[in-house]
Amino acid sequence: MWYSILIAAVVAYLLGNLNGAVCISQMMHDDVRSHGSGNAGLTNFIRNYGASKALLVIFIDAGKAVVACLAAGLLLQPHGYGLEGRVIGGLCVMLGHDFPALLGFRGGKGILSGWFVAWMVDWRIGLLLGIVFFAAYFITKYVSLGSVLAAIAFGVGFIIFHHENALVCAAGICMSALTVFMHRGNILRLLKGQERKTNLFSKGKAQ
Repeated sequence: MWYSILIAAVVAYLLGNLNGAVCISQMMHDDVRSHGSGNAGLTNFIRNYGASKALLVIFIDAGKAVVACLAAGLLLQPHGYGLEGRVIGGLCVMLGHDFPALLGFRGGKGILSGWFVAWMVDWRIGLLLGIVFFAAYFITKYVSLGSVLAAIAFGVGFIIFHHENALVCAAGICMSALTVFMHRGNILRLLKGQERKTNLFSKGKAQ
């Protein structure tokens, strides 16, 4: 079983290294990390290239989360740990996204991938994250605030729905804490009133 866990973790981490924003910007002979916040995430991509070019970024970052969770779940299902496998896959794909060795450890912040990890583990947590994020975003237009609140809801969701499974609950809390940590700079700017608002549905390049 440990061999299966190792394979699942490594494959999920390597999948996480496949960063949508970096891949698509490099297809345009550019690097999203050289613009704006320097982050390899969806928000920085939209700010610099527009929402119309972001669908492939979403497809890649969501797809790798789904594949990582499914593959890890299938590997551990024969041992009776399918749910735990999906959680391990989710945690490792998020680590790969946030700290990609193949990209010089300059990755994204994991909110999009984390949302799809939540859907793969428990649809109720995925729904909770979606409601929290979009409610906060549409009210304030701060993507970062929606992301931080959704990350907190991620951990709360695991505590509510999977408190009886220590491993699954702990992994969920770790993913929640990781995402909040990756947004630490945004949190400071929000507290100082210096955070930038974003139109996620803008068609053109952000000014």
